[in-house]
Amino acid sequence: MLKKGLAVLAIVAIMGMPAFAAEGDAGKTGSSSLLGLALGFGLAIAAFGGALGQSNAIGKAVDAVARQPEAGARIQGMMIIGLALIETLVIYMLLICFMWGSKV
Repeated sequence: MLKKGLAVLAIVAIMGMPAFAAEGDAGKTGSSSLLGLALGFGLAIAAFGGALGQSNAIGKAVDAVARQPEAGARIQGMMIIGLALIETLVIYMLLICFMWGSKV
């Protein structure tokens, strides 16, 4: 439980980095470098989380088909829908990087 709490706290802290990149007294160079850092970390975390989620989903689907081969078609369909939803989150973060990347 503690590991999950720390992981959530770390993700929230990294995702909150764009708040520190707002225009302030530091000027354009300081805030744009922090924004670029936040976008880079955000995309890396999204890609890493997506890869972990997809590998977990595929592993569980393979285990399920190995236990019940007759349900393989249903399991495969549900797995593909789940993989598409996981990948959508990564693509959303990539879109955010493209939108905010012009400000770096």
